[in-house]
Amino acid sequence: MKFYNQERIALFIDGANLYSAARTLGFEIDYRRLLETFRKEAHLVRAFYYTALVEDQEYSPLRPLIDWLDYNGFTMVTKPAKEYTDAMGRRKVKGNMDIELAIDVMEMAPHVDHVVLFSGDGDFRRLVDAVQRKGVRVSVVSSTKTQPPMVADELRRQADNFIELQDLMPKIMRDQAAREASRSAGLQATLKTGQQSAPPAGPAGGMEDFDEIDTADPRRHLR
Repeated sequence: MKFYNQERIALFIDGANLYSAARTLGFEIDYRRLLETFRKEAHLVRAFYYTALVEDQEYSPLRPLIDWLDYNGFTMVTKPAKEYTDAMGRRKVKGNMDIELAIDVMEMAPHVDHVVLFSGDGDFRRLVDAVQRKGVRVSVVSSTKTQPPMVADELRRQADNFIELQDLMPKIMRDQAAREASRSAGLQATLKTGQQSAPPAGPAGGMEDFDEIDTADPRRHLR
């Protein structure tokens, strides 16, 4: 990673996009380690996390993650997801946070030296260009190691620096032992109460797809 110790940086995390990339690469993100990694590189001003929420569900699989992030150094930006029915009559939920992310990047640009964008969405190329013309460097975090690549070529070329998510993985991945212990604790709680316990709050998880959530089995997003 190419950072200067004294530069001010801000992280902008497209939650659904980052989760999809990490899942494709076969690992879960420890968001505490992610913050610590970038705090070691430069002066971290703010870390934003963007996700849409399905409000009519009795239990949202994203709620434990959102609550944890909100209490542990992230600025959460959420909005209600929109429900629709596809051509096959299946219920779908769509949640796109591009506008919210773009507005926040432009508002923060005068206050930072370096923007770190966790997304491979090519729609952000114009945003990156606009921020660069304000004198702000931009790094994009995504992956070219997946098939197909998760990052759009035009976004990667526009960025000042591209950070391969797979190379970042050893520094930010969730510890497997902790993951298994968390699942075991949840199972024990279920056996004791005879009820289905909610997934434990912790620094992992996210929406499955870039813009859509499959609501058939929402709990699988935190498995």
